Amino acid sequence: MGKEGEPKAVVCAQEALNLLNCVTQSPYDQDKCLHLLHSLRDCVLAKKVKKFSLAGQEHQDTKPSTQKA
Repeated sequence: MGKEGEPKAVVCAQEALNLLNCVTQSPYDQDKCLHLLHSLRDCVLAKKVKKFSLAGQEHQDTKPSTQKA
């Protein structure tokens, strides 16, 4: 694995990041994003990923909050 002090590599992180960046581009290229979606899907199947979480949300409930500010 990584050296001490280095962050652990996140499984399928590059594929997820590529897809997120694709959907933010203007003009939106649906074919390109669809290809990237399939790449991410292939990765999660190959690595047997069950769930993604953002930093700091590892132990939070995944249900949407119904509280109002």
